[in-house]
This record gives sequence, structure tokens and C-alpha cells, in this order.
Amino acid sequence: MTERPPPAGAPAHIELGAPDARVSRDFFVGLFGWADRAMPGESFYATSPTIGIGVHGHDDGRDMVVYFAVADIDAAVERVRALGGTAQDPGPAVPGFGRFAECRCPQGVKFGVHQR
Repeated sequence: MTERPPPAGAPAHIELGAPDARVSRDFFVGLFGWADRAMPGESFYATSPTIGIGVHGHDDGRDMVVYFAVADIDAAVERVRALGGTAQDPGPAVPGFGRFAECRCPQGVKFGVHQR
């Protein structure tokens, strides 16, 4: 069975940054029962029944960024900018994860776009 990408605009990925990835991972895995696996360095990748969650440490921002599914990340980044938001250029495809771009709406709210 092939995993189908979420429909456009659906939450597709969450990136969780905290000072200590292990503490955050242990808390959320304990709270929600997420499955997790270690990644290179001090990062973890957790999964809920509906979404993947990247957990990384050494981040004093202490935030979660929701990445929304898009069919064409380059077009989505152009649209964000055309609507007055800001967007990083999309990164290269990460095997098994796809492409990501962090964005901000015109009022500075952080979010991201994700293409599988």
C-alpha cells in the first residue's frame, strides 16, 4: 500500500523545537503515545496516527511550526510572497520526507509548506 499525501492545505508535518529534544520527546510521547525514532544528532522523528513530528533540540524559540501540504512547493512559495507574506526558498527533497519551506503570513505568524 502506497502512502497518499494529505490533500492541499491539510496539516502535513509539525516541527517542534525545544532546548532539550529528549525532554520534549519524552513528554509528548508519554502524553499522546506517539511512536518515535532517533535521527542523526540529538533529534527525533515522532509519528501520530495522522502526522509526522520532527523534534529537535538546542532551540530557545520553544515553538511548534505546522507545515501545510501543497502539490507544488515552488508555486506555493510564490503565492505566499504575492499575498504579502515571506517565505524561505524551498530546500531540496529529503528522502522519505519531501521538501519544506518556512513562511510567515503578512502579520509575522510562522508556518510552513510541505510537498511530499
